[in-house]
Amino acid sequence: MKTPPSRKHLQALTIGALGVVYGDIGTSPLYAFRECFNGPHGMAPNAQNVYGVLSMMVWSIVLIVCIKYVSIVLRADNRGEGGILALLALATRDTGGRKLERKWLITLGMIGAALLYGDGMITPCVTVFGALEGLHIATDVFDPWVLPLSIVVLIALFTMQSRGTKSISRVFGPVMLLWFTILAALGANEILAQPYVLQAFSPTYAVSFLRDHGYGGFLIFGTVFLCVTGAETLYADLGHFGRTPITRAWFAIVFPALLLNYFGQGALLLGNSEFRENPFFYLAPEWALYPMVALSTVASVIASQAVISGAFSLTTQAIQLGFLPRLEILHTSSEERGQVYMPWINRLLLLSCIGLALGFQSSSRLAGAYGIALTMTMLLDSLLFFIAARTMWQWPIWKAGALCSVFIGLELVFFSANATKLLQGGWFPLLVALVLFTVMSTWRTGRKRLGERLAASSHPLASLMTSLERGGVLRVPGTAFYMSGNPSGTPIALLHNLKHNKVLHQHVVLLTFTAQDIPHVDEFARVHIEPLPLGFQRVTANFGFMERPRLDIVIKACERIGSPLPMHDATFFLSRETILSTGKSRLHHWRASLFALMARNGQSATAFFGLPVDRVVELGLQIEI
Repeated sequence: MKTPPSRKHLQALTIGALGVVYGDIGTSPLYAFRECFNGPHGMAPNAQNVYGVLSMMVWSIVLIVCIKYVSIVLRADNRGEGGILALLALATRDTGGRKLERKWLITLGMIGAALLYGDGMITPCVTVFGALEGLHIATDVFDPWVLPLSIVVLIALFTMQSRGTKSISRVFGPVMLLWFTILAALGANEILAQPYVLQAFSPTYAVSFLRDHGYGGFLIFGTVFLCVTGAETLYADLGHFGRTPITRAWFAIVFPALLLNYFGQGALLLGNSEFRENPFFYLAPEWALYPMVALSTVASVIASQAVISGAFSLTTQAIQLGFLPRLEILHTSSEERGQVYMPWINRLLLLSCIGLALGFQSSSRLAGAYGIALTMTMLLDSLLFFIAARTMWQWPIWKAGALCSVFIGLELVFFSANATKLLQGGWFPLLVALVLFTVMSTWRTGRKRLGERLAASSHPLASLMTSLERGGVLRVPGTAFYMSGNPSGTPIALLHNLKHNKVLHQHVVLLTFTAQDIPHVDEFARVHIEPLPLGFQRVTANFGFMERPRLDIVIKACERIGSPLPMHDATFFLSRETILSTGKSRLHHWRASLFALMARNGQSATAFFGLPVDRVVELGLQIEI
């Protein structure tokens, strides 16, 4: 039974959650309220409009963040882990033989994962721009420098990823605690001057606003959504901190601070409508403007760091679940297995952010591209949660449907309102999602076709044993490891070695790495060893979808159960498949070509599984798919 954390440790986790979990939603006050009055569909900053917008923001935060994610979805953990791929694993776990249902659920999960990459590209840009644009409040001298400074900050942010964020992340929590404290203080100071702004807590103002403004009020819904961006991060980072610290940080610190700041910005506009250009920075006294810009920039970097780290984690999970080819994964901490750096993904995000910065050139324009992908992700979360609640908690369909229909209804309104911004930039995250979904679905389908072809050319292990018992095959000293994707068949590399070299080692280990639909595998269930005749043994190594399969972990697991592997004279035999795209392919020609391209450029099995490079022998094989 897991020991609950001590009070001191719980406090540390709560502060840590501020820096990692709440960076994105915590920097929304930089631009969310402003865009409702100064954006493309901005409303006149009169009292009724201010009350209406604040009321919509408050109840959006309450319904989406407080109720949906913090109070309900956080309970749907996959052995302590969260995120859309963890939720997908929960939803598909009990589908049994219903292959069609499982196929559609996996498709929804891949779409959701693809959409999150768009968020990872936009969040750094919009937050960094939002922070540095505060310089305009002091003087317009810095206006030409906002874009180059933003690019410099983005380059510095992505450059430091290769060094890991362990030492930096230690200050993330305290810095964000300072950030939320200042948010609350600035807002409270303005509320004290005009306390009647608190009337906006009543949902009647939201209803009246929508009734009076019709289509214009509907469009503002797309901007109001900016106040809940980052809510999905609460669930995605569940495994890093646990439900209790995330919940405590939200209700004790983040939620009150956000409400106070949004109401403070509303009170400011009630007193002077000229502040609509950037009410967040006008909350600060004149002497504190430059420190606020500096602190906002640091907070935007922290928010961006959380999203970037989430992209690395999401990619690792996708690789383990078979949605993406093997990519280079570097561990930046010897203590925290979840802290990884992926050079290829980092370069992709950096180039995308620089392109977005040059293309949009302001946080207001970027805000138009921000909502559509996230609303779709939240919709998919609600759909997958509905299925997971039915299978995991055995909820009756009326109970799960009644609850999820509230969330889905609100999210559909958000999505519809954001869809109107498709031509203003909303196309970008959808394009990114389309490209990545095509890549993931092609890789998954190609792997399935490849597995079918390899299985057709393989032979049952029993027939190989029968032929070996007849003799005629020279056995040489030493141990041969054969990597096998099929835990019951004969590895292709073994058949080719026998065919071409006519010899077999005295000790043969058939090694299979399997990916489970749980985040982490218990160390005592890590390996299963099956002794076989004629000096053979089969070793099956189990890894969760948040773990990286490596040989050194398997070796330690075998030693732990008293069955050490003979490594002193071991040679590793791998089959190196060359994928050929032909007219006979069951895939469309362009998809077969794409799969072949990804297979050629993926990280080698030797590097990915951590095999000793000087003991690996690769046997080539050409396969048409």
